[in-house]
Amino acid sequence: MDYGEVYQGYCFPILVRGNINLRFTKMHGAGNDFIIINNMDEGLSVEEMKLLAKKLCQRRLSIGADGMMAVEKPDCDGDYKMVFFNADGSIGEMCGNGARCIARYGYEKGLAGETQRIETTAGMVVGRRLDERTYRIRLNDVTKIESGRSAVVKGEKYPLTYVEMGNPGLPHIVVGIDDLQTRDRGFLSDLGQALRYDNQFEKGTNVNFYQVVGEDELVELTYERGVEDFTMACGTGTGCVVYALTKEKKVSGQNVKVHVPGGLLTIDLCHDEGGQVSHIFLTGPTNIVAEGDVLDEDL
Repeated sequence: MDYGEVYQGYCFPILVRGNINLRFTKMHGAGNDFIIINNMDEGLSVEEMKLLAKKLCQRRLSIGADGMMAVEKPDCDGDYKMVFFNADGSIGEMCGNGARCIARYGYEKGLAGETQRIETTAGMVVGRRLDERTYRIRLNDVTKIESGRSAVVKGEKYPLTYVEMGNPGLPHIVVGIDDLQTRDRGFLSDLGQALRYDNQFEKGTNVNFYQVVGEDELVELTYERGVEDFTMACGTGTGCVVYALTKEKKVSGQNVKVHVPGGLLTIDLCHDEGGQVSHIFLTGPTNIVAEGDVLDEDL
């Protein structure tokens, strides 16, 4: 410790704060919020980024976010790579709204043009700028779907569909709640947590509750793995819900409007000549909230 000041015979320590020099961008897509770090400049290790995500994503004690994304050099033919970290510091396979936000980040930082090829842990994601704030991405393909499954929570049976998106698969379940809009939030939170940790899901799962409220119109609420709470939106969850409901002929799969707590997302499915889903597109708003330096004295 450096003792640089003396007052009436007593030494007082001079506390020197280290210069972190870490730049960040804070964005959200329909309320799903993220911290973005350009790791091509920062050069942090994976372990350092895990710890950083866990710290910076804390609300009230730090910047606060649902997750952190690191921009890396591409490994293949992408414009850049996105590594997604959940708020608990774990690595996530992919994040749909995060990919939409990072597509805008890539465009505005000059990493890509109006079409972006983004490498993710779950595979290549293609993004497109529609206007200044609206971005569309092609989500990873659905690699597994199992309808007709169920889970029992507190003696009540809940029918569900299990969906994985990308490879390795990002796990989601789709659960219909007829009165989702009016159901007690505490009840839904307890149910979401119980389903998220149900032992039939080897990797745990994201829990997507939905209610059909009109023709090609849904209300959705997602309990996210890694956040361990409801989020304002979940892009991959929204894609999985619409994919499953299209299979069940409850929606058309075209211009399906999904109302989430943070706003409105739209899903479009494209089919190949054999009638199989070939593309899943997620469209919605993005917002740049802040840019600056991390000065957290607890780091």
